[in-house]
Amino acid sequence: MLEKIANIFRVPELRKRIGFTMLMIFIYRVGGHIPTPGIDPAKLSNLISQVQNNLFGMFDMFVGGNLQRATIFALGIMPYISASIIIQLLGTVFPYFHKLQREGAEGRKKLTQYTRYGTVFIALIQSTGIAIWLLSNDVVMDNMARWQFMFITMISFTTGTIFIMWLGEQITNRGIGNGISLIIFIGIVARIPDALLGEIQLVTSGVHHPLMSLGMLAIVLAMTAIIIVGYQATRRIPIQTPKKVVGTKMYQGQNTVLPLRLLMAGVIPMIFASSIMMMPSMIGNFFGDSEFVQSVLGALQPGKWLYSIIFGLLIIFFTYFYTAIIFNPVDIADNLKRSGGFIPGIRPGKKTAEFLDNVLTRITLPASIFLAFISIVPFLFMGLFKFSFYFGGTSVLIVVGVALDTLQQIESHLQTRNYEGFLKKGRLRGRRFY
Repeated sequence: MLEKIANIFRVPELRKRIGFTMLMIFIYRVGGHIPTPGIDPAKLSNLISQVQNNLFGMFDMFVGGNLQRATIFALGIMPYISASIIIQLLGTVFPYFHKLQREGAEGRKKLTQYTRYGTVFIALIQSTGIAIWLLSNDVVMDNMARWQFMFITMISFTTGTIFIMWLGEQITNRGIGNGISLIIFIGIVARIPDALLGEIQLVTSGVHHPLMSLGMLAIVLAMTAIIIVGYQATRRIPIQTPKKVVGTKMYQGQNTVLPLRLLMAGVIPMIFASSIMMMPSMIGNFFGDSEFVQSVLGALQPGKWLYSIIFGLLIIFFTYFYTAIIFNPVDIADNLKRSGGFIPGIRPGKKTAEFLDNVLTRITLPASIFLAFISIVPFLFMGLFKFSFYFGGTSVLIVVGVALDTLQQIESHLQTRNYEGFLKKGRLRGRRFY
């Protein structure tokens, strides 16, 4: 195993990418300990302890505990994710954005610019909501005026989000893995030690029974194993390439497969759905005195039936939505036709596109239900037994998914340099899914 790990550092490009990624992560973690001026730490800690099991606690999980400490990175990368959702949804409604999505690199560059503008706008709204929430709960130092605290908080949180967005883009372009997903991954993983220590203290103090804690740990491990199997599950479509003559040489036909992953959308549906579910709480801070708004927000807490239903439907929707964005059956069918490849028994062109679309639809349905089930059931279980645990289904999905995607990228770099990977037989094998 040590020899396989050493192979990573024998590839100069991979070594530089991993080093750059670690540097960006280190900067992100350092920034997560820079406090926002004007907040009383003792009062803030007492306030967060009262709301740690609601959506604010879930939001704090995604931002690595920065909201609990009220650092300059308190909003994390969530405004960027919300802006990305809005821009992608606009592409299905407005022809202008749909045209940009199909224009290749130039179109993506323009959409990225719009996403950045949207990130700033959403960050300003969310930072204003958090500032109002902090003021209403009297966690501001006495020597600071309300308008001064509002202004500093908005600027600090918004600037922090912009900087995190830049870090994520740099990781994607010059590092290894998807930068935005890795930032969320690090935020979740960074809080695991504190969560485990807190659980141990609850067990030793008699608040939680040891068997219950072990049972929750067993459930997390079981979910991890199931998710790994789901991520490796694929539907392999056979592809045949006929013989062809190029110049004076004849090339034999080949039999290959087109692998369609079961969880093709990865962790994006959960991240998108979680981002949407957090928005009502942010907006609700502007209506803190409204009993109706507070009753609605109370029903939209993790573990409540209304929250579970909406969260599950959002996951199913975004699974279909994002899968349709990253996999276009028409383009795949056209590429196969141009290269002379075909699916046995299926006519090239339109019929191939229809066949791929039908297969993808049948795969996406169980995948979306699987993601929704894994994300919701732990919340319902914890609500039923009045038991809270930090590492829920959504956390496990994100951590396992991001880890596997990053490992696959490292494996591809190793294989291009003819090095044996550090996974079994140098690669992640996909399981057949029919």
